[in-house]
Amino acid sequence: MFSKNGETAGTSDDSAKISGKSSGIPSLISSDLEIIGDLRCAGDIQIDGKVEGNIKSKTVTIGEGAQVKGSIAADRATLLGSVSGEIKAEQIIIAKTAKVVGDIIHRSLSVEAGAILDGHCRRFDAAKEAKRDNSKIAPLKPAQPGNAMPNQPKQNSKPATG
Repeated sequence: MFSKNGETAGTSDDSAKISGKSSGIPSLISSDLEIIGDLRCAGDIQIDGKVEGNIKSKTVTIGEGAQVKGSIAADRATLLGSVSGEIKAEQIIIAKTAKVVGDIIHRSLSVEAGAILDGHCRRFDAAKEAKRDNSKIAPLKPAQPGNAMPNQPKQNSKPATG
């Protein structure tokens, strides 16, 4: 418990949290548990109860009877219950029993028939692609003296008769 210099040494659980490694066992918030506060998990988390706060995890599963009020950030999110807040994940699966109120930012999105979704859906790459497309546009060249419109065919300068 104590190191050579007298300070308390961290447990193996503390070192797993610091290094970002997961234990391989998913964390479970059971249906009779209500949490007010943010959750961070280096591995997998399944929520069957109520959470008021932001969730950050590698994978998040919101169970059928679960209620979440807050944002979710994950590599993969599977939603079967109720979520009110922004969801940002590489892969998002919204089941037919889910009710989602909030924006979804994703790379891959699957929505089953019957799911309720009230919010905007946007791909990760959409903003980057818009920037790339705009950066390919060549800047306008200033007009040369005597040339009002460069690269335009010359028109006849004869006065109109009539």
